[in-house]
Amino acid sequence: MTTLFAQPYDISACGFYFDSIEQYCAKASALKNDYGEPVEEFEIQFIDGEHIDCSLASALGVSQANLNRFFDIVDQWDDDQKTRYIIAVAESGYATDYEPDDLDIDIYELDSLKELAEQFVDEGLFGEIPEKLRFYLDIDLIARDLGMDYSETEIAGTRYVYRCG
Repeated sequence: MTTLFAQPYDISACGFYFDSIEQYCAKASALKNDYGEPVEEFEIQFIDGEHIDCSLASALGVSQANLNRFFDIVDQWDDDQKTRYIIAVAESGYATDYEPDDLDIDIYELDSLKELAEQFVDEGLFGEIPEKLRFYLDIDLIARDLGMDYSETEIAGTRYVYRCG
C-alpha cells in the first residue's frame, strides 16, 4: 500500500495521511484551517510504499493536479512499465504524459557500461571475434564509446544501463 501526506500550504491547518484518491478527496474537502475556512492547496509528499513507487512519484512530480494519475499508475502498471517511465521522464527529460509502451528505450539490468560492452561482444554485436583475439580487446574503450549513446542509473536499488531513442 502506498501512503501519501497532504501538507497544507496554509500554516494554520494540519495535514493528513491518505492511501487512495477517495480518501484524499474526502479529507481535503472536509479540512478547515484555524479560522474555519476551507483549505485548498496542498503539497503532496510520498511517505511509505514500494521503493519504485517513490521513484515514480518523484518522476511524475506528484501533486494535486496529477494525484489521480499517480494512483492509477501505481495500481495498473507493472515494475517494468514504471521503470521505463521513470527513465524516460526523470532521466531523459520526456514529458510526464507519455505511456511506457510508447517510449523507444533500450534498458539493460546491468551495473555498468563495461558490463554492457562485454555483453555486446559476447552476443557478436561487433561481428565474429575469434576467442584468441578477445583477450586483446579494450573493453574499457568500448564501454567509453557506448557512453556516447547509453547512460547509467539506479532505480529502486537496481542498476540499469539505458538508451532513449
